[in-house]
Amino acid sequence: MRRLLIRPGAIGDFILSLPALEAARAEYTEVWGPRNVLPLVRFADRTRAIIDTGLDRMGVVPGARVEALESFDSIYSWYGSKHDEFRESVRHLPFTFFPALPPPAEGVPMIPVPAAPPGDFAVVHAFASSPGKRWPLGNFQALAARLNMPVRWCAGPEEELAEAIRIDDLYELACWLSGARVYIGNDSGIAHLAAAVGVPVVAIFLTTDAEVWAPRGRHVNVLQNPDVAAVLAVAGRTKR
Repeated sequence: MRRLLIRPGAIGDFILSLPALEAARAEYTEVWGPRNVLPLVRFADRTRAIIDTGLDRMGVVPGARVEALESFDSIYSWYGSKHDEFRESVRHLPFTFFPALPPPAEGVPMIPVPAAPPGDFAVVHAFASSPGKRWPLGNFQALAARLNMPVRWCAGPEEELAEAIRIDDLYELACWLSGARVYIGNDSGIAHLAAAVGVPVVAIFLTTDAEVWAPRGRHVNVLQNPDVAAVLAVAGRTKR
C-alpha cells in the first residue's frame, strides 16, 4: 500500500495534525506539506513541499495534472477539501478529504528529539502570526525581568528583536527548545513546537478559540487575556 498524506497549513495547524498523519502510515508513506514544516515529519518514507509538486495548478489551469498522484493507492488530503474545482480534477484518483479543523480527540502531538537534560532557563517568544494574537511586548519584558531564571528570547527570521536566538530549521529549533525549563509565548506555531517536545508551556491566548487551537499535552498551561502576575505565577510552578 502506497499512501500519500497532503497537509497544508501554518506551523501550529500542521503540528496538531501530526497524530492523525502518523496514524495513517502505510507500507510506504509520503507527506506533502509546506516546506518549513517538513523537517518535523520523522515517520514518512519521503516528504515533498506542496509548492514543488504542481498541486496548486490542478483545478485552476485547464488540463493540469500531477503525474506523481497516479502512483498512490490511497491519498488522504487536507488540501482542497473546500475547493470544488480541485476535487473535480482529482475525482478519478483515490482521494479522501478531511476538514482543516483538528478533531478534539486527534491526540497529543509528539516530535522525537535527542534526549537532553533540561536547562535552567526560560524561552520567551513574544510574536505570533497576527497582531491580534500578540500580548504586548512590554508585558513580556516585565515578565522576563521578574522570572527567577535566565531568559532566552526566541524569534523568527523576520521578527525584530535584537537579542533573540533565531533557528530557521524547525527540527533544530525543536531540539533547542527541548532543553528549556519552561516556554512562554503567544498563540503561535512555536508554542505548539515546544509542547510537542515535552517542554512545560505557558501559552497566552487573546482572541483565538483555545479549545480548538491550543497546544496539547499534560505540561501545557493556557491563559486567556492574563496580566503579568498571572503568567508569572503559572510559569514559576511549571514542572516537567
